[in-house]
Amino acid sequence: MTITPFRIDVPQSELDDLAQRLRNLRWPTQVPDVGWSRGVPTAWVAELVEQWTTSYDWRAIERRLNEHPQFTTEIDGQRIHFLHIRSPHEDALPLILLHGWPGSVVEFLDVIEPLINSDEPFHLVIPSHPNFGFTGAAGVGWDARRIATAYAELMARLGYERYGVQGGDFGAIIGPDLGRVAPERVVGVHVNAATVGFIPFDETPTDVSESEAVRLQRLQQFMADGNGYFQVQATRPHTLGFALADSPVGQLAWIGEKFHDWAHPAGSIAATHVLDHATLYWLTNTGASSAQMYYESMHSKDWPTPSTVPTGVANFAEDIAIRRYAEPLNTIVHWEEYEEGGHFAALEVPEVFVAEVRAFFRTVR
Repeated sequence: MTITPFRIDVPQSELDDLAQRLRNLRWPTQVPDVGWSRGVPTAWVAELVEQWTTSYDWRAIERRLNEHPQFTTEIDGQRIHFLHIRSPHEDALPLILLHGWPGSVVEFLDVIEPLINSDEPFHLVIPSHPNFGFTGAAGVGWDARRIATAYAELMARLGYERYGVQGGDFGAIIGPDLGRVAPERVVGVHVNAATVGFIPFDETPTDVSESEAVRLQRLQQFMADGNGYFQVQATRPHTLGFALADSPVGQLAWIGEKFHDWAHPAGSIAATHVLDHATLYWLTNTGASSAQMYYESMHSKDWPTPSTVPTGVANFAEDIAIRRYAEPLNTIVHWEEYEEGGHFAALEVPEVFVAEVRAFFRTVR
């Protein structure tokens, strides 16, 4: 039950080791003049590596994170790292924010202040999932349902009997499961970048709207040409792990591709944000362990069941959720479509993200 204050203080020796590895990197050979069609181009990575070695400052993001109260606690045998930022308004609604892959708690830094300081304030809890970031590697069996169960205990341990949930990507799988685990406490679940439970599987939909057709086409394109990382991480995370743990540029390319491709428009996320995440994954050695989330999900027996918790969906420009396929498993009470923002909405369009979160939770407070 102990909750221990936590502060990030990466030893300088680890940053020196990273710098040395970047100086000694060996570039792969690539087919010339094919752009992004076969994966990340050397030229794009070279620009990021140049910034990584000359002007990027890990200590800046470390200081930013340390501006907020951070803690660790052990639940179900696993140490959990989390930010806990209470609003100055005592009657604020507690809200747990859940990141996805290849994200982290860093995604939410720009939305913390506007969420805790407003006429509709929130107390924020922002955990690093098991196998991610400063939570670190976990054992076997940490699928979405088990993580959700741990977070229900975390919120209870913090004294929150009534709270909201927001999540994107894997957070949009864990979040609804948290509603299933603790329906009497979760007042509402809000998701973006939603997939499992919000899209069709093994179906060929007909009679679709124009908006649905666009999202189905994007889903089909992803399954045909963008799903390789998923299959590798869901089947052979250990094999991949050697490259991610031994090569910072390999780690950068592996997750940097997603920050590039999943943004709207593609490539619009600042290089500094990409390097923040690549460095965080590298320094915590969680590139390999975070891949376990895919393996656990594909080998889990806890598939989604119908939920009665009020659920809101934000479909940003690059998202693929379709309401008719979300309704059988979720009690949808709010659905908004956006022509801006991508997979990392809190990072890409923080003002829109904050307004959307407020709009949904206004209906369930």
